[in-house]
Amino acid sequence: MDLKPGAGGQRVNRFVDPFAQISYHFLQFLWRTLHLLVSLWYLQVSMVQMIEGFLISSGLVKRYGALDIDKVRYLAIVVDSEEAYQISKVIQLLKWVEDMGVKHLCLYDSKGVLKTNKKTIMESLNNAMPFEEAVEKDVLLDQKQMTVEFASSSDGKEAITRAANVLFMKYLKYAKTGVGKEEPCFTEDQMDEALKAIGYKGPEPDLLLIYGPVRCHLGFSPWRLRYTEMVHMGPLRYMNLGSLKKAIHRFTTVQQNYGT
Repeated sequence: MDLKPGAGGQRVNRFVDPFAQISYHFLQFLWRTLHLLVSLWYLQVSMVQMIEGFLISSGLVKRYGALDIDKVRYLAIVVDSEEAYQISKVIQLLKWVEDMGVKHLCLYDSKGVLKTNKKTIMESLNNAMPFEEAVEKDVLLDQKQMTVEFASSSDGKEAITRAANVLFMKYLKYAKTGVGKEEPCFTEDQMDEALKAIGYKGPEPDLLLIYGPVRCHLGFSPWRLRYTEMVHMGPLRYMNLGSLKKAIHRFTTVQQNYGT
């Protein structure tokens, strides 16, 4: 029972239910215990993955030695923008990918940090060329070098804006001629055509590897992810060759069902 000041400065009795207090403290204890158990579980999983990655990298686990890399026609790597400043780590990751024989790669971070360091990254690779240069020279299918596309969230925003403008101008043209007087209803196919028309309909990655603290694609253009398999690789600072090999090996050995 608590004493609280009431009207006129008088003190009134306020009854506090002891059962409610016990229930509140019990729920707090239960929530913190659950949070601790989940944290310990994630810690255990991370440690197992690190040990497994080390064993694969050292060659002690033979099953990941041979990769059918041709099944990964286009690989995308998404890096959290705060971790993208670790350029040396990114370069090491790309060298691993290059050594595995990946031919087409998209490198993405939402703020464009990697795009800003494009020259440094490309000069550090032994046998790679920018994606747009390969498109310009029309050597995407014939070249032996790895092509690297640099992307950021601004590309997606600009693409949507320009594609929407294309669709609007098309609708406006039909409206003036009296062909289409009904309310505009744009379909996914029409948006695809508009994106292709403005040159923003890039290849759809087969596999997207996410390096960062969160389990999402971090703003990667969604219209390029319709059939993409996404794998969360954990923070960039904990990257290792074994985990990379395992992710690519798993993708190449699983049958992909794309529907009808």
